[in-house]
Amino acid sequence: MVGFRKVLVATDGSENAERATDTAIEIAKRYQAKLVVVNIVPPPGGLMLASESATPQSAVVTEQYYKNSRTRAKKLVDRVASKAKAEGVDVVGRFADGSVSVVEMITRLAEEEKADLVVVGTRGLAGFKKLLLGSVSGGVVTHAHCSVLVVR
Repeated sequence: MVGFRKVLVATDGSENAERATDTAIEIAKRYQAKLVVVNIVPPPGGLMLASESATPQSAVVTEQYYKNSRTRAKKLVDRVASKAKAEGVDVVGRFADGSVSVVEMITRLAEEEKADLVVVGTRGLAGFKKLLLGSVSGGVVTHAHCSVLVVR
């Protein structure tokens, strides 16, 4: 019998991510697995490379972006964790800055947590941009050390 001891679900608050979190909660409940809820704060668009000269103003804008994004990420993770707890699921919430890439951070956290399964939605908040920049769900499928369930 296939079983899961730890399920990691990545959420960005999008509709597809909500379906993924509902599925992950059901799987964790069925297998009495621990659920790890993660949100990755992506780097702000248009960030200057370290080799470029950054201004004090850009540093303040970047700092404010991360502060606001971390607050949003905590609320999102806490909301999903509360929903899972209400279903009797053992849950832990995590969020991180995706300074390298969102895919790398999700797969890194999955390894750190020793997840047996990663659950992601098909598309997140980026919408059409993903067609140009690559899909987070596709990247996680390609690079994760464990099984990945992509929820539509």
